[in-house]
Amino acid sequence: MIELSFKEIADLLGGTIIGLDPQATTGAVPVLDSRKAGPGTFFVALPGERADGNDFAAAAVAAGAEFALMSVAQNVPGIVVKDVALALTTLAAHVRALLTQCTFIAITGSQGKTTTKDLVGQILSIRGATVVPEGSFNNDLGVPLTILQCNSQTQYCVLEMGARHIGDIARLVKLAKPSIGVVLVVGSAHVGEFGSRAAIAAAKSEIVSELEPGATAILGNYDPFTPEMKTKPGVKRVIFGQSAHADVRAADIEMRSGAAHFDLVASGGRASVGLKILGEHQVANALAASAIALEAGMSIEQVAQALSEAEISSKWRMEIHRVGDCVIINDSYNANPESVKAALKTLVLLAQESGGTAWAYLGKMHELGELERESHLEIGRLASELGVDHLVCVGTDLYFNGLGLSESDSLSVHNVLTQEQALELSSHIEGGDVVLIKASRAEHLDELAEKLLARLQQRESESEHEDEGEGVEQ
Repeated sequence: MIELSFKEIADLLGGTIIGLDPQATTGAVPVLDSRKAGPGTFFVALPGERADGNDFAAAAVAAGAEFALMSVAQNVPGIVVKDVALALTTLAAHVRALLTQCTFIAITGSQGKTTTKDLVGQILSIRGATVVPEGSFNNDLGVPLTILQCNSQTQYCVLEMGARHIGDIARLVKLAKPSIGVVLVVGSAHVGEFGSRAAIAAAKSEIVSELEPGATAILGNYDPFTPEMKTKPGVKRVIFGQSAHADVRAADIEMRSGAAHFDLVASGGRASVGLKILGEHQVANALAASAIALEAGMSIEQVAQALSEAEISSKWRMEIHRVGDCVIINDSYNANPESVKAALKTLVLLAQESGGTAWAYLGKMHELGELERESHLEIGRLASELGVDHLVCVGTDLYFNGLGLSESDSLSVHNVLTQEQALELSSHIEGGDVVLIKASRAEHLDELAEKLLARLQQRESESEHEDEGEGVEQ
């Protein structure tokens, strides 16, 4: 955070200082979890459904936090305010107004936000100090927390913005005042919440419709809604995609070992990119990141090189684990029809290259509303068409109930109710096989991924010990 005195903070928030020198200054950054508190942090004591953050203020300060922002006075240095969440937003708005040297970038979309955010953060960090949110800090708490990570040396702040209702993103844009707003794609994620893709598009469009003249709107060309989103006069529009008419595009795409290689084409020239991250769908995320970096002043050669070296830093997003000759793809963070389709295509491609069997462990996709049944069946049909060998449906029959597979179909469907039953199938996974694990976050398939990985590692270790034993002369 930018250095502020405790008196400045208290006056701004209408708070009361306890146990702090009012004239002393702090540049501490906020943490919500007392277990993450330490030197250089301050603890934000939010009320919760299960626990009250005020009760953890002492533990946070004991762990090294400089002070606590709290609504109930505790026996620790702090600032007491009426509403901690509101105070956090107010403080973030004040700090944002002081960060005149920093370029703020806001990203939204039905999928790809976190991957794009990770890519942009790695690319821009070559050019200057860059702040990106942890995980998916994309709401009324996450955005202020990210802004407050910035200090006077920060040159770029990358923000991820999500929405549950119309107006959510508009509120975040007014807080962050980005000079670059990005919409990746409008898909069917959260259609159960909004009712239609058109309504989702309306919510996502706020990230560019709220931009002020002089700002830049970067829009994906992957659906009928995004390229048509309205912007104010004086806002620059940049279209990215694989169309020949896109301002930033990919040409001559090839897939090598599951990763895309292509030529990045823009007004500044053409340069070769070889991604390290898996999936053809990552091309769209890479193009979005490229458009942002180009707008920030980087050359196309710099962007291409940085993209070719970048890796996803957020957990459970196309994570690759190799156990012996087996490959585990942990993409368990979340799921919607578009992302599952992309993951299945990557799964089959890798299995074809390895000569092994393709296993898809899929849990339920949430928030699809009236599209739920058909969306799941569409995935089941695609699994069959692509040549997935084993479809393991974990805790749901939606992928196969009504699928109507013929006897000649090569897809084997396994209906399991629990993760333990799913794990039992691991005994059939052999060398060269590729396993995908994916579901909506609420299904907790990240736990299944960890258990499956541990079981395969144990089996591999036991096999190695057996081989060593056979090599010992008696």
